[in-house]
Amino acid sequence: MADPLTSPHLFADVLARVQGVCRGLAGEGVLPNGMDLSRVVVEPPRDASHGDMATNAAMVLAKEAKTKPRDLAERIAAGLRADPLVAKVEVAGPGFINMTLKTGVWADALRALLDAGADYGHGDIGAGEKVNVEYVSANPTGPMHVGHCRGAVFGDALASLLAFAGYDVAREYYINDAGAQVDVLARSALLRYREALGETIGEIPEGLYPGDYLKPVGQALADEYGDRLLQEPAATVLPRVRRKAIAAMMEAIRGDLAALNIKHDVFFSERSLIEGDSDRVAATIDFLRAKGDVYEGRLPPPKGAPVEDWEDREQTLFRATAYGDDVDRPLLKSDGSYTYFASDIAYHKTKYDRGFRNLVDVWGADHGGYIKRVQAAIKAVTDGKAELDVKIVQLVKLLRNGEPVKMSKRSGDFVTLREVVDEVGSDAVRFMMLFRKNDAVLDFDLAKVIEQSKDNPVFYVQYGHARGHSIFRNAREVLPDLPEDDGLRVASLLKAQLERLTDPAELDLIRRLALYPRIVESAALAHEPHRVAFYLYDLASEFHAHWTKGRDAPHLRFIINNDAEITLARLALVQGVVSVLASGLAVLGVHAPAEMR
Repeated sequence: MADPLTSPHLFADVLARVQGVCRGLAGEGVLPNGMDLSRVVVEPPRDASHGDMATNAAMVLAKEAKTKPRDLAERIAAGLRADPLVAKVEVAGPGFINMTLKTGVWADALRALLDAGADYGHGDIGAGEKVNVEYVSANPTGPMHVGHCRGAVFGDALASLLAFAGYDVAREYYINDAGAQVDVLARSALLRYREALGETIGEIPEGLYPGDYLKPVGQALADEYGDRLLQEPAATVLPRVRRKAIAAMMEAIRGDLAALNIKHDVFFSERSLIEGDSDRVAATIDFLRAKGDVYEGRLPPPKGAPVEDWEDREQTLFRATAYGDDVDRPLLKSDGSYTYFASDIAYHKTKYDRGFRNLVDVWGADHGGYIKRVQAAIKAVTDGKAELDVKIVQLVKLLRNGEPVKMSKRSGDFVTLREVVDEVGSDAVRFMMLFRKNDAVLDFDLAKVIEQSKDNPVFYVQYGHARGHSIFRNAREVLPDLPEDDGLRVASLLKAQLERLTDPAELDLIRRLALYPRIVESAALAHEPHRVAFYLYDLASEFHAHWTKGRDAPHLRFIINNDAEITLARLALVQGVVSVLASGLAVLGVHAPAEMR
């Protein structure tokens, strides 16, 4: 006989019981000893009428057992029927196993949730493994725009999700401060410097950055140097101006990120790869050459490219095709300088050298074609010991009442992140940027995200949390001793007779709450924080619907004036909803208000 429910992660508890039955069958010779049970899962059935949980155990183990999945499923089902948590087991189709749990399990599940408190949903699948999540990494050439905003929110929420699931996470920003774009920045800042000295500069020349955001940089240069920079040669002036401009842009970017409550652990400079005591790009190329992964050769012309755009020359190439890429890749330009890809290989090697084997990069939609070559490079420089998952964030279409939003005067050609946050708040921005899968285009309507309606997901979820606290405040009229302090209230509600929660809608809510740890786990493994946002909306919707039902059926209300026992039990259910909504919102970086204003 299995032990009673001992884990707040009900799905993990039942999975352990399924695996226990399988090991028992191995002891009987039905299954081979030492079999891999990692592919066995327990999940909600697609059709709720089929039960509470389903397992694929027979489907994934039958081949190894050299038997039919249906026959194996019957043997596993027989073992599960003896488990004290299980009320009914049915075998469906070719060998799926559906389980219905005993009603008392749900009271225990809610009690385990309340007892776990803020740790509910906190996983250990990461087992402390180091993960590097690199996100934003916007060129330091101007303020962040709304497209950067989505990548910033996604990366930050993913980092929080992975940390909550038990990983040791480092949040990293790669500063692209060594390419041609920062030279353009320096020339643009130098133009604003001349303007600050009183020169009429007219229309900004094509190819330079036109936004007003560089005016303060020009003024700062004028304040520090007067007109002395005009007397010096460009070769000595531009590096100085570039450093000043990059520092100013990074300060602005940090401020923009702070408006979204985003803070990175590491800011890694691309220029540091080639400046200082050693040239790490050259060292990386030498490392790959010693492995036979760098050679001198010619590349065939790109398919469909005009002949005049292709340079037929002997060049230094990375053998990317040996690691899954479509073509080998150049590491040096015709002038002998490094390609961006060469620097990127060296940069990712530093991540490996810093102890990271699990890497996540968050890139914009225009970088999709770059994925295979970087993954190939990482395989080469780590001998396959590190893995890179690239998450692409698609474009954001900024609207107001369905109409496209005009460009920002300050930036010159885009809407800045700060303008959006200032208008609708960080909570709306963060939640809505996550309320769609990262690789799908997002329509962000500035008017819709501040509506107080069910059609506005962030409002609806936060309102669910606030409604729970409102119920607590109202309950004190009937239960004046109900503590206001969260910890004391939970301790009090743990003593409630939770077995009295028998209405189907109440049990459905507990089932939804019991799903949360599994949502966290699956979202972390898939690197998909939107799953948490979707789950929170579904939970809030179910909670609001149950509250509404109480208006038409008074016996289902959370507060029953003449029955303190059922009131306490239902308040425990409300506490479960409030706790999970607060936990999920915290993972997403969104506030959980006790009141809506």
